[in-house]
Amino acid sequence: MAESPGSDEEPLLGTAETEEYRKAWSEIQGRFVDDPQEAVRSADTLVAEVMQALAGTFSERKQGLEGQWGRGEQVATEDLRVSLQHYRSFFNRLLNT
Repeated sequence: MAESPGSDEEPLLGTAETEEYRKAWSEIQGRFVDDPQEAVRSADTLVAEVMQALAGTFSERKQGLEGQWGRGEQVATEDLRVSLQHYRSFFNRLLNT
């Protein structure tokens, strides 16, 4: 069954973090007229920062699961199902952009 866009999309970052990134983006856009080169450099830096934050979020989830496996603990199938759904949602959003 194909996933429809937005069907199980939870935020990838926290609300406060997202708002800070949106505010920074707005400020960058506002500076474009006065200094386009600096605005593009700042945009590149901000996008890289957001990508690192996203990678960190997924790395933490992965470490949690691997930590359980490393201690010989069973990870509940439901936890694995939810993790796979998060990865699928993220993957589809990346490809739809």
